Order: sequence, then C-alpha cells, then structure tokens
Amino acid sequence: MPSELQPHQQQGRDNMAEVTLTLEEYEALREMAMGSTPAIIDTPEPVQKKRKVSASQRRYGRAFKKVAPQFKLKNGSWKKNGFRLAVRAAHKLAKSNRKL
Repeated sequence: MPSELQPHQQQGRDNMAEVTLTLEEYEALREMAMGSTPAIIDTPEPVQKKRKVSASQRRYGRAFKKVAPQFKLKNGSWKKNGFRLAVRAAHKLAKSNRKL
C-alpha cells in the first residue's frame, strides 16, 4: 500500500512552489502587503457624561412604580393593556401636585 501513495504524494509536491525568503525580504513584502499604515497609537476614548435626570422624569418614575401594581396580575405579568394604562395613570399622577 505505501507504494500506491507515493505517486499521489509525489504529484502533490510537484504542484507546490518552494519559496525561500530572507528576513529582510519577508519584512519588505509584509510592509508592502499591509500598505503604509502609521503606527497605531492608543488614545483613551472620551468618557461620556451621564445624562442628568430631570425633576419631571424622577416624578414620573416614582408615580409609575406606585401605580404599576394596580395594572398587574397576581403572577406579576401585565394585565391586558395594563402597561399602557399604567403609563397614562403615572403621567397623570406626575402632572398633579399630589405628593408621591
């Protein structure tokens, strides 16, 4: 069986070109392939400022947390149209001058 594999292996070697490069030739070829890119300098990304939550947004958040349980089922999921109704009720409550 080894004699049967040798012609096949020999044929594969004929198709491959043998290339030997010096280190300088390899580096020059690599630079040419990569293009003339400047050295990468790590610059820190600017830190984004956190948004400032307005007073009305804070009032709405508190109002939503207060009214949400009225529009939920016992298992914690929303009733039919419950989320929509809770949002409307929370906006209405946040608009009023009532203490939350």
